[in-house]
Amino acid sequence: MQDDLLDKMVGTWKVTGTIARRSIEQACDVGWVLNHQFLRIHFLAAKPKPVTRAESNAGVRYEALVFVGYSNMFEHYVVHWIDVFGGHFSQTLGFGTRLAGGRSIRFVFEADTPLHNTIAWDPGTGTWSMRIRQKNQEGKWTAFAETRFVKASSALRNVGEGARRSRPASSEF
Repeated sequence: MQDDLLDKMVGTWKVTGTIARRSIEQACDVGWVLNHQFLRIHFLAAKPKPVTRAESNAGVRYEALVFVGYSNMFEHYVVHWIDVFGGHFSQTLGFGTRLAGGRSIRFVFEADTPLHNTIAWDPGTGTWSMRIRQKNQEGKWTAFAETRFVKASSALRNVGEGARRSRPASSEF
């Protein structure tokens, strides 16, 4: 896959903003994989989610692998988002199209909770933004996440090192 917009996302980024009304900071490493057919986006939280109440994911360090491809047959992007919340939330593929102006892509997920995830490139600042909106129980679109991606310094690139070292080598599988 050749994509002039997604090529701009390749690299290491510091992601800040809010998700579910909580401030976040994440490292994000992006690169082409599988014969340049998918863009792999690896998110890793700088620290575990605070333990503030009885939640199954409290104290868990957020991590996600996101794979973005393109279907020439159907002329749209596809995205598979896999994260620490498990298979239930990963069972729905998102389908995306470029929006007017060509600097953003909206991915639509039609699942239990319909969701729109829009990524946008700002050539003036060299940054990306991601805005996630979802339908609430009343059927109204509400903000779930607003984040900004800024090219990372070498210090941030080390945020994910501990997580990578703690995993078994591929020969151990």
